[in-house]
Amino acid sequence: MNKSTSAKKTFQFIGFSLGWISVGAQFILMIQNRQADISETIIRFFSFFTILTNILVALFFTAKVCNLKGFFFNLFRSKGSLTAVTTFILIVGLVYQFILRKTWHPTGLQMIVDELLHTLIPLFMLGYWLMNVQKENLQMKPLFKWLLYPVVYLILIMTTGYFSHYYPYPFINRDQIGFDQVLYNSLFILIFTISIFLMLKIIGNYILNLKTKKL
Repeated sequence: MNKSTSAKKTFQFIGFSLGWISVGAQFILMIQNRQADISETIIRFFSFFTILTNILVALFFTAKVCNLKGFFFNLFRSKGSLTAVTTFILIVGLVYQFILRKTWHPTGLQMIVDELLHTLIPLFMLGYWLMNVQKENLQMKPLFKWLLYPVVYLILIMTTGYFSHYYPYPFINRDQIGFDQVLYNSLFILIFTISIFLMLKIIGNYILNLKTKKL
């Protein structure tokens, strides 16, 4: 195993560890500080795009570290998966930093876990992408297929929220801001997602061109 492969494996193990430790710690904290019964708290836990996307990152690195294969884990080996996962976790980080950070001020362990989920892991994933992006990760058709993830998420949240009146984020809270504003916010996030796809494609092509020139 050469140094490059060894470093890549080390990064994958760090990503695997950071992902599962952060999600697990957040789950424990949410159970301890629950404002509803345990079953409802668990449902709410998995209603957060932050949690689902950090799980996506953890699963991505799990597939790499454990060399897992099969229909589900092959998804993380498919064309565009690295860029798609990176895009979604970057959205988690950016939305938190510019919209949600000012809405609450966690302390203690919750503050640490919060920074892991919203800051460190997005930056770590971006760093891993910068070091490992390949041409196959920059194809737009596979990337656009990944848009099903946020679309299905939004449909499920809006459907369950209609009956439970619980929405994990204020910008999709239909009860407070109305359906039209939720639709507008969702469209903006979708456009923002596509913009990050395109931005990463441009950066990725630039990186690959630099590597080609060095060869």
